[in-house]
Amino acid sequence: MQQIYEVLVRGSGCVGRSLALALGAQGLRVALLGTAEPAPAQREDLRTYALNAASVALLRELKVWDSLPADAVSPVYDMQVAGDAPGTVLEFSAWQQGVAELAFIVDAGALEQQLAAAARFSPHVQVIDDATNVQAQLTALCEGRDSARRAELGVRFDAQPYGQRAIAARLVAERPHQGVARQWFRAPDVLALLPFERPQPAASYGLVWSLPEARAAELMAVSDEDFEAALNDATGMAAGRLKLAGGRAAWPLALARAEPVVGPGWVLLGDAAHLVHPLAGQGLNLGLADVAALARVLRERESWRPLGDERLLRRYQRERLAANWAMGELTDGLQRLFASEMPLARTLRNTGMNALNAAAPLKRWLTAQALGA
Repeated sequence: MQQIYEVLVRGSGCVGRSLALALGAQGLRVALLGTAEPAPAQREDLRTYALNAASVALLRELKVWDSLPADAVSPVYDMQVAGDAPGTVLEFSAWQQGVAELAFIVDAGALEQQLAAAARFSPHVQVIDDATNVQAQLTALCEGRDSARRAELGVRFDAQPYGQRAIAARLVAERPHQGVARQWFRAPDVLALLPFERPQPAASYGLVWSLPEARAAELMAVSDEDFEAALNDATGMAAGRLKLAGGRAAWPLALARAEPVVGPGWVLLGDAAHLVHPLAGQGLNLGLADVAALARVLRERESWRPLGDERLLRRYQRERLAANWAMGELTDGLQRLFASEMPLARTLRNTGMNALNAAAPLKRWLTAQALGA
């Protein structure tokens, strides 16, 4: 028998569940293809997300943010970015920006669980495990970078591998983090320590370490003790001595954009539409911005216009095109600049970092963009 809905959301990650909740809140009948509960791998996710103010506002509107456990969220008040020359540093402050915090670091597994719980209790969202007999005006593809349905539609998704892998882990430090996020930009790696509360309140970090594939493979294979030694050497123990608080995970990095992102009766969001390097921590922020934009476009449509109308969906495409393109180009440019070991590139990036740190108005503007302002 045909199951009739207004929207079919394929993909039950953070972006897919957020979209289902946002459209369900408009009274639309939504089928969410996925699982009612996050998979064990998602619940035990080692990753942490850096969420900006716009993403937090969306999650709060969806009644998800305030349900997160207190120790699953940590505010970032300051950020320090070091270059690969002594004294080269960029410093960002919530106080200078006139905001309460620069970002929030969120436990990936906890966010998945709260979104899943909200979807189960939404009266307009039905979680399904088979879309064979589903009929919907609009299909939203939120299946991630390896979306099978995107390929079936003939959408181009030319990924440009960076030849790098990102390593994620949870760490405990010997000193309190005080809400300070730390990053090291240098050739050939980018390392980020994101202040966190699990497993030890006020003294834990989420690690995101982007490295050439061969070096990443080596670090994934060594003992915990050897990994910690390499990590403490890389950070110079600026955050104190760091110890692993569990396992490690790694995934390949690439830059990619789908073309097109809309068509008659379908639309792409999140990693199914674009991939960026994690050095700026903007991946999920872009996906949630996609959700907010599509939800707004559908809410403001003419009463006679069907949800799957391609001209309607192009409004979403136009709204997101520039922002997604700009973040992809920015992260790609930074990655290539800081991956280069040429002396001239090293001089340019360190001189540029020092110049930007001294240019307060430009630094405030860049920070405002990252905050989603």
